[in-house]
Amino acid sequence: MTRSWPELGRVQARLGRLVGDLLGVQSTDAHGHRSYTLKAKRIAGLLVDHHGDDRLALWVKAPPGEQKGLVGSDPRRYFVPPYLAPSGWVGALVDDASDPDWDQVGELLEQAWRMSVGKRAVAGYDAAKTRTGAAQPNR
Repeated sequence: MTRSWPELGRVQARLGRLVGDLLGVQSTDAHGHRSYTLKAKRIAGLLVDHHGDDRLALWVKAPPGEQKGLVGSDPRRYFVPPYLAPSGWVGALVDDASDPDWDQVGELLEQAWRMSVGKRAVAGYDAAKTRTGAAQPNR
């Protein structure tokens, strides 16, 4: 029996807001999951009960050491996702029961974007962010 995720729509909307300012990021839905891509390369994915794992989770591209640090410091919220673990990706539980740290999730998404986008886009993003002030918490 598949678990019901009443918060799924809210989570999708919140993630949409978090990636909304990240130039070039597109979301696509397939097979009950949502992928966030930049130039046809996945930087994150919202997975719903992936292969029966009973999780509502965001898998995010991360730099070396980030996965180990997050999973080690907060294993209740973060985990090592299968398949992408050797590449350093980190899993973040985003269901209501896991009480996600949305500021941290936003930082992870921005970090994944920075790892994948060009230097000009990062410079433009940083300049715009400076003009408008610091990022808003809990976007």
